[in-house]
Amino acid sequence: MHVYLIGLTGGIASGKSTVARRLVEHGAVHIDADDLARRVVEPGTPALAAIVEEFGPGVLRHDRSLDRQKLGELVFGDDGARAKLNAIVHPAVRELSSKLIEKAGREDPDAVVVYDVPLLVEASVDHPFDLIVVTNAPRRTQVKRLVEERGFDPLQAAARVDAQVDNTKRLEIADVVIDTDGSMGRTMSQADALWLRIVEERARK
Repeated sequence: MHVYLIGLTGGIASGKSTVARRLVEHGAVHIDADDLARRVVEPGTPALAAIVEEFGPGVLRHDRSLDRQKLGELVFGDDGARAKLNAIVHPAVRELSSKLIEKAGREDPDAVVVYDVPLLVEASVDHPFDLIVVTNAPRRTQVKRLVEERGFDPLQAAARVDAQVDNTKRLEIADVVIDTDGSMGRTMSQADALWLRIVEERARK
């Protein structure tokens, strides 16, 4: 047996964390790309040093940690600057995620790992996934969730949803699509069915 690697992606507020939580309840190991992206730029990391070299010491706070808001302002709307930032952060995240996937495999050769990657399409994440799962909700649902659950202003919420890659790109690479527009229970039951499918698939091997 080998580690069974699921790439979980979907737009903002499309129900990714709900699906990830449910799979973890079934026994999966959860790796969160957003969390890794924060870890690779902590003070003292090579990635943070490279960011300062590229964008200047103005992107640091007084405590030498990264001022995400300042950096965000520098790269927002500037494709060249964002490409430079991604060229620093994405390889560092790739290296750390590979280590964590290997660690999960050492601890349990039969591990099912859910790698939760919001930018799986945009960042061309190329891990050898066994299955790519996309959570899908209509734009109006995503905007509504950002406003109601995360306190966004409606215009801000719409801008955040629209700034992401068009969902058809994600759906093109999906092996499984989980429709999260219905009730929480309906989303959970689709995640349960996915888990059952994985267990059955592995039993046949």
